[in-house]
Amino acid sequence: MAAAIDPTEARFPLVPTTAGHYESFFLKLCRPGERLGAWIRYTVHKRPREAPVGSLWFTLFEEAGPRASKLTLPAPAAGGGGSWVRIGEATIGDGAAVGEAEAGVAWDIRFEAGESPLFHLPRDWMYRARLPRTKLLSPAPAARFDGRLSVDGREIAVEGWRGMVGHNWGAQHAERWIWLHGLTPDGSWLDAAIGRVKVGPLVTPWVGNGAIAIDGRRHALGGPRVEVREATDRCEFVLRGRGIAVRGTVSAPGERFVGWIYADPDGSEHQTVNCSIADMRFSVEREGRSPLELAVEGGAAYELGMRERDHGMEIQPYRDG
Repeated sequence: MAAAIDPTEARFPLVPTTAGHYESFFLKLCRPGERLGAWIRYTVHKRPREAPVGSLWFTLFEEAGPRASKLTLPAPAAGGGGSWVRIGEATIGDGAAVGEAEAGVAWDIRFEAGESPLFHLPRDWMYRARLPRTKLLSPAPAARFDGRLSVDGREIAVEGWRGMVGHNWGAQHAERWIWLHGLTPDGSWLDAAIGRVKVGPLVTPWVGNGAIAIDGRRHALGGPRVEVREATDRCEFVLRGRGIAVRGTVSAPGERFVGWIYADPDGSEHQTVNCSIADMRFSVEREGRSPLELAVEGGAAYELGMRERDHGMEIQPYRDG
């Protein structure tokens, strides 16, 4: 019997020297009842035949617009002392994330998982196989956060903020992708990734993977029965599972998004926009039950990864890797 998948094990130390790889551990957290949140990423980027480098990404989201920062350092390390990855002096691990992206931008966060990990891919073997080339899971799809953020001399107390902890890795990003996350006041949540993959000269239709949790019960969502109408500041989506369909929208004004360059190990690039204080509204249709209407005001995440550059969003002046 194959060993169980460890949702927090760093994969980059096992990547052959000749291969390329990217990997990210990330936090998304928002203050309840207020459009204030943070998105923090610890990433490793490795080009073929090169040593990996680590980066610390930080975005503070608020209504006036995001404050973004990034710091890249050599020699990221995995494991040790309860940490999942260490980049310079910054660590993320069991229940804590500490770091500094640049002078004036730092965080000291503790988190507690309120749910068991979510494995977006439907089979364990898919996390071990060469394909799909992008792996995604959420060690904590619903979490509570406490601690502090320091941004340009401003101290922000993090007390009972809510959000999630994610982990992804692979040899290549999807050709186009969407990430959605929303956590309602009553504890229901949606966590889903939707992607189009390049196979030779062709690009597949949208395929989704994720779940929705309602009243403590988790329902898997995904497969090819996905409907998407996406723009840089808005997405309409339909995700289906066994006996369930989720129809929703997620949106935010363009000035609340942050834009980043995501590079593949082969040197190609995506431009990616993310808002972690978006509004999400969705209806849940279950067999034999009346539709359920749910909403997340100012605390949902919407991310779109794309090849085009004429989207009109500002991109941060940091390279990836």
